[in-house]
Amino acid sequence: MIKKNKKTILFGFLSTVAASILLVNTAQADNLYDNKPSSDTSKLEAYLKFTKIVSLIEEQYVDDLNTSDIIDKALKGLLSNLDAHSSFMDAKESKELQVQTNGEFGGLGISVGMRDGALTVISPIEGTPAYKAGIKSNDIILKIDDQATIGMTIDKAVSLMRGKPGTPIKLTIIRKGEMKPLIVDIVRDIIEIQSVYAKTIGDDILYLRITSFDQKVVSSMKEAIKEHPKAKGIVIDLRNNPGGLLNQAIGVVDMFVDHGVIVSQKGKVASENLVYNARPDGSDTKTPLVVLVNDGSASASEIVSGSLQDHKRAIIVGQKTFGKGSVQVVMPVGNNESLRLTIARYYLPSGRTIQAVGVTPDIEVSYGEIKKAEDGISIKERDLQKHLQSELEKVDGVKAKKKDEKEDKTVITEEQIYQDLQLKSAVDILKALIISNKK
Repeated sequence: MIKKNKKTILFGFLSTVAASILLVNTAQADNLYDNKPSSDTSKLEAYLKFTKIVSLIEEQYVDDLNTSDIIDKALKGLLSNLDAHSSFMDAKESKELQVQTNGEFGGLGISVGMRDGALTVISPIEGTPAYKAGIKSNDIILKIDDQATIGMTIDKAVSLMRGKPGTPIKLTIIRKGEMKPLIVDIVRDIIEIQSVYAKTIGDDILYLRITSFDQKVVSSMKEAIKEHPKAKGIVIDLRNNPGGLLNQAIGVVDMFVDHGVIVSQKGKVASENLVYNARPDGSDTKTPLVVLVNDGSASASEIVSGSLQDHKRAIIVGQKTFGKGSVQVVMPVGNNESLRLTIARYYLPSGRTIQAVGVTPDIEVSYGEIKKAEDGISIKERDLQKHLQSELEKVDGVKAKKKDEKEDKTVITEEQIYQDLQLKSAVDILKALIISNKK
C-alpha cells in the first residue's frame, strides 16, 4: 500500500449534506462504473436524491441518528461497494491503521482478503500464532469470536483480530474438504517476522524462502547469495507470501533482470501511471532460477513471479496465485478520518493484469508428499550384523538414532524434499537447468 499523508480532498458545498460526501475530488469520483461524464443536470439530480434520503432517515428512522452518523454510514457503504480494498475510516480506524503500519501490536500473523464476498485467508505468516495453530490459505473465516464476518469489512475484521499480546481469540473457519466448520483457538502475540530464510540443497542449490516483502528483503537476499558463492542454481520460495513493499518486489526482480519493464501501474489520474524498469548494474542474468508459488502468494509475490516469468528469467512452479494486483492510497479527509481508495492496477511486462487473475505457473504442481518405496530385506553379508542389530533395537524399544542429534536448519535434507512435492519438482527442474547451463 502506498501512503499519501499530504494529499488533500476538496469539498464543495452544493448543499450542507450532499457536499459533505459527494464532492470529494469530483473529477475522480464521476461515474465509477462507466467512462461517460455526467451532465450537470444528472449530477444535481443525484445529489438532491441523496439529500432527500438523508433527510427522510433523520426524520423517520426508528433510532435517533444525526447527520454526521448518516453520512459516515453512507461513506462506508459507498467505499465497500467499490472494491474489497477501498474503505472509509473514522478517527478510531485511522489510528488503528497507523498502529498497524508503524508500531508494534499484538496479532495473529495472518493476511486476509475478500474473495466472492467471503473473508478469506490469503496466508498465515510463517512462525506466527496463526501459522502454529494450523490456519491455512483459502480458509474462510466465518466468525471472529462470536461476531459473524458476513458483510464485515476487512478493516473491521483486522481490528477484531488485533489485540493485546497474550489474549485469546477464537476463529470459526470453513475449510475445503472438511464436513463442518472448524473452531481454532489462538493466542495473540507480537508479530516478529524474519522475511528471508536461506538454506542449501546438496552442494550447488541455494534455497531462499521469502515470507513477506519487508524493507530488508533485497539486502538479505544479496547477503545470502554472497555467502553461497558455489551455488549454481536458486530456488525462490514465495508460497504463502502475502506481499508487502513494492520497492522490495521491484528490487528482487532487478537482481536477476538487466533491462525492460519490471511492473507498471495504471489508473485514472495521469500522475498515478508509473513504469518501473530494470537496471543493468549488478544483475545476475545467468544463474538458473525456479520460483515456487501457490494460492497464498499475493501482491508483491505475484509481481516478482509474474515479472520473472514474462522475462523468461525463471520457471514458475506450483499453483495459481491469489490475484491481488491493485494499488491503494490513504488520504486524510479531516477530523482525523481517512479514505483508503484503489487508484490503480498493476500490470506485468507483457501487459497482463494480476488483479483477480493471478499468475499461472509454467508447471502446475499440487502440494503433497512423495512416497518412497521401502527397501527390501535383501542385504549383503557385511551388513547383516548391523541390520540384525537395528531390528533387535526396534523389538527392544531402543532407539536407533540418538535424540541429542541436532538438525541442521541451514540444510534441506532429501527426506524433507520428498515430503514436499512442489519443492521436489522445483529441485528436479533446477538440476536440469544447471546441466543445460553447463552445456
